[in-house]
Amino acid sequence: MDEVVEISSNPTTPRPVSDAPSPAISSPPSQYHSPSLSRSPLLTTDDLTQTDITNKTPKASLTPRFITPLGSPIMRALHLTKLDPQDAWLPITESRNGNVYYAAFHTLCSGIGIQALILPVAFTILGWTWGIISLTLAFIWQLYTLYLLVEMHESIETGLRYSRYLQLFSATFGDKLTKLLAGFPILYLSAGTNVALIIIGGSTSKTFFQILCGVTCTAKPPTPVEWFLLFTSAAVLLSQLPNLNSIAGVSLIGAITAIGYCTLIWVISVAEGRLPTVSYKTVHANTQIAQVFSVLNALGIIAFAFRGHNLVLEIQATMPSSEKHPSRVPMWRGVKFAYLLVAMCLFPLAIGGYWAYGQMIPPNGGMLTALYAFHGRDTSQFILGLTSLFVIISALSSFQIYGMPIFDVMESVYTRRKKQACPWWLRATIRAMFGYGCFFVAVAIPFLGSLAGLVGGIALPVTLAYPCLMWLKIKKPKMYSTMWWLNWGLGVLGLALSAVLITAGIYVIIDTGIQANFFKPQ
Repeated sequence: MDEVVEISSNPTTPRPVSDAPSPAISSPPSQYHSPSLSRSPLLTTDDLTQTDITNKTPKASLTPRFITPLGSPIMRALHLTKLDPQDAWLPITESRNGNVYYAAFHTLCSGIGIQALILPVAFTILGWTWGIISLTLAFIWQLYTLYLLVEMHESIETGLRYSRYLQLFSATFGDKLTKLLAGFPILYLSAGTNVALIIIGGSTSKTFFQILCGVTCTAKPPTPVEWFLLFTSAAVLLSQLPNLNSIAGVSLIGAITAIGYCTLIWVISVAEGRLPTVSYKTVHANTQIAQVFSVLNALGIIAFAFRGHNLVLEIQATMPSSEKHPSRVPMWRGVKFAYLLVAMCLFPLAIGGYWAYGQMIPPNGGMLTALYAFHGRDTSQFILGLTSLFVIISALSSFQIYGMPIFDVMESVYTRRKKQACPWWLRATIRAMFGYGCFFVAVAIPFLGSLAGLVGGIALPVTLAYPCLMWLKIKKPKMYSTMWWLNWGLGVLGLALSAVLITAGIYVIIDTGIQANFFKPQ
């Protein structure tokens, strides 16, 4: 693969100006800088006046600036560029103190979640052989595109760091295609995932209360809507942490608890043995066309299990980068470690869950519902309660990292107009509005989990197709070379597969129906 020379990056904010006149702030020629959310080009000399510097400058960052020596050939070759001060005001790029450990925590927290628990449902349609093959190929494919995104984060040609997925897509294909092709999938992967987390977190909180209370408990439990509200309030309170680096500890806790509940669920299921009436015969629809769409919907479920690519560039943006120590090196190390653990969770869940339950795996809730339904009486209440608690904590943690890009976009509207950072009260209000907005959607559409196949098809290009096409546009590999054929093939296949999966998801919903219990969470 093409090797990109990484150069210094750490867009710190300009220091406060003294009374003495000072020149316009310019970065070392070897530094990378993130473009603003408005996609304006790097600031020109006239864009930042002395008054702007004095009155509109954010607080200085404590992150050290890495400067290439003046004698560097790259230093002499590149032209001076200007800092974009918005980066120091926004949650994604406010802090550049990240490291390989933070990258691993964030990647693991965003790369594994409740969607993994429904993988055995796909196996009921695909069967053993094709289920394992499809899961393995999807894992390798998404890991490859993850590598491409890490490599494309910094560009020596433009001197920019693309700190957000939409920024990279927009710089590659333009604003119009970004709004048309990437806007909605990215929005769903952030906001839609948080809606699903509220549904899962609220429902599991209800189950956790029942386990603690016991069969003979006479206490009146909260209603499902109240459980949703309690979970949302906790998530909103936790979302007041200012930036992506500040939630590294939250992501660590989320990663540990996600590994914990995934491991507990598949270990308990396998240890209890197969159900007496288990069957591994694949589900066949009444007609051939219905069977084809069922298979495609199963592939959509597998695709849905691999989400999180919309956060990779944001996570890498929290790390410093220099010519000798480019951010792609520690980022890729963190990604490899994280996805080793992801594989250790997903494959046992899918294979072990299908072995234990076969065709009896519940389509809604998957392994978590199966654990309560089939082993609620013969499993220790402590283990069941611990599993439920891990699910709740993991959902709370994942809410923060998936909400951060939305907070970043909402705050950028203010910073772009006012040319200053959001005050604390406005930041708190924005995050509370987003959290309770997700709560309203969760109450209105509590059956969102039933749309996993359809959602997987919608979000699939972000994970499997767009990175390949962006690589072709940005890196321009030699025509008809291995990289050229590989990325064209995967990019086109990903787009075609996405269109087919969306069609299949809609057909399955129409054919089998869903329990559309609007405003009636269970």
